[in-house]
Amino acid sequence: MILPPKIVDRHRLILLLSILLSAGFFATTLFGYFVSKQAIRTAIIGQDLPLTSSNIYSEIQKDLVRPVLISSTMAHDTFLRDWVLKGEKGVDEMARFLAEIKHRHGAFSSFFVSEKSGTYYTGEGVLKKINPTEARDAWYFRVRDMKEDYEINVDRDLANRDALTIFINYRVFDFAGQYIGATGIGLTVDAVHRLIGEYQQRFQRTIYFVDQQGRVVFFGNQSGQQSDLHQRPGLGLQIDQILRERTGSYQFTDQGDNHILNVNYLPELKWYLFVEQNEDMSLVDVRKTLYVNLAISLLVTLIVIFLTHLALTHYQSKIEEMASTDKLTGLLNRHAFSILIDKLMAGYRRKPQAITVLLADIDHFKSINDRYGHRTGDLVLVGIAGRLKAALRAADFAVRWGGEEFLIVLQDCSREEGQVVAEKLRLAVEASTPCPSEPQIKVTISIGVSQFDGHEAAEQTVNRADTALYAAKAGGRNRVCLAA
Repeated sequence: MILPPKIVDRHRLILLLSILLSAGFFATTLFGYFVSKQAIRTAIIGQDLPLTSSNIYSEIQKDLVRPVLISSTMAHDTFLRDWVLKGEKGVDEMARFLAEIKHRHGAFSSFFVSEKSGTYYTGEGVLKKINPTEARDAWYFRVRDMKEDYEINVDRDLANRDALTIFINYRVFDFAGQYIGATGIGLTVDAVHRLIGEYQQRFQRTIYFVDQQGRVVFFGNQSGQQSDLHQRPGLGLQIDQILRERTGSYQFTDQGDNHILNVNYLPELKWYLFVEQNEDMSLVDVRKTLYVNLAISLLVTLIVIFLTHLALTHYQSKIEEMASTDKLTGLLNRHAFSILIDKLMAGYRRKPQAITVLLADIDHFKSINDRYGHRTGDLVLVGIAGRLKAALRAADFAVRWGGEEFLIVLQDCSREEGQVVAEKLRLAVEASTPCPSEPQIKVTISIGVSQFDGHEAAEQTVNRADTALYAAKAGGRNRVCLAA
C-alpha cells in the first residue's frame, strides 16, 4: 500500500526532528559536562561559599559574640565598680551579682578578680587568692598587662572541676580610668563543639576557628587540641597571607583533592572563621545531577516527538480551516468558496440540481463605522454573519465575500425558492439587534439572487447576483431583486 504523500512527509519530518533532538542533546551533554564543572566551580568560589560563609558568620556572631557583650556589660556595670571602690564589702552581694549573670545568660561560669585584694570571686563566693607565682593564675596578670579590652582564652575552670572552658576575660576600670580587676563569663568547650557541628550539618561545609597564630582553636568534629595550619599540606604555604588579608577566598590541594576556602575575621572574638569545601566531593553530586538532567532531556525528547506526531496528525485539517475561514466572522472565505463551488459544479455534471446564489450587502454600513467606530462595525458584521449562518440548512454555506458583503450558496434550490429564502433573511436581519452593546443600531440588507444555468462559469453566476444586488440598492435598499 502506497501512503499518501502528506503522510510520508510527516514521517520524514518526525524522523528528522528525532535525529536533530538526539544529536543536540548528545552534543550538549558532552560539551555541557565539562563546561558545567567550570561553571559550578566558579559559582562555588564566587557565590555559594561566600554566601554560606556570610550566613555562618552571622549565626556565629549571634551565638558566640553574645558572651563578649555580656562580659563587656559586666565590666561597665556601675554596681561592680562601686562595690570595688567601697572596699569590696559584702561578699554575698558580689556572689549574688555573679550568680544572677550566670543564670540569666545561661553561662557555665561567671567571675570577678580584684586587682586591689587579689580575690577571685564567683557566684558561690570567694574561690581563691590570685598568686603571681602560680601557673594557674598567669592568665590574670596577662589580662592586666594587655592593651586590648578583652581576650578569649581556653583554659581549665578551677571553679567547675577543671572543665575545659572558653573564658571571655574583660578588663575593668573605675570611673577615673584606673584598672581595678578582670571579669567575664565562661562557656564549655563541648557546647561550642556542638554549635559548630550543627553549622557543619546544616550548611554541609567544614567549619573551624583559627587564632591569630594560625592554630585551629575549635573544630566541630575534633577535640579541643590545637593544630598548626602551617603544617597542613597545600594550605601551609598560604596561611600567613590568609592571616594578613583576614578576609577572602582561597584554593589549595590536599591529598589530591582541591579545596576551596572562605575566610572571615571576627574582630569581636579575635579569631578567623574558616569555611572549607572539598570541590571534588561537590562534583560527585554535579555528575549525578548531569545524569539526571540527561535522562530528563531524553524523556522530554520523547514527549516532544510524541506531541509533534499528534500535532502533525491534525496539521492538515487545522491549516485548511485557517486558510478557509474568515477570521472576524467565522464564515468561509473566498478561497474556501473556490474549492466548494468547484466540487458543486463537478457534482452538477454528474447529477444536475438547482444551485442558487445570494449576494447580500449591509445598507449604509459606512455610516455605522463613521458614527460608532470600526470596532462596533466589526461587531455588527459578526452579528449579521451569525444571523445568516443560523438561518441556513446544513447543505448550504455562507461566505464573507468582502467588506460588508456576504455570498450564500443554496444547494438543490431554485431561483424562486432562493428568493423566498432571501426575503426571510432580509426580514430576520431587519428585526435583529446585531450589536448587543449598541442596541440602538438597526441595519438592513439588500440581496441579489441568481441561479446557475448549467453552462456558465461560477463567476458569471456571482456576477449576475451582483448585478441584481446593485439593482436592489438602486431601488431603495432593504429589498431582494432577482437576476435576469
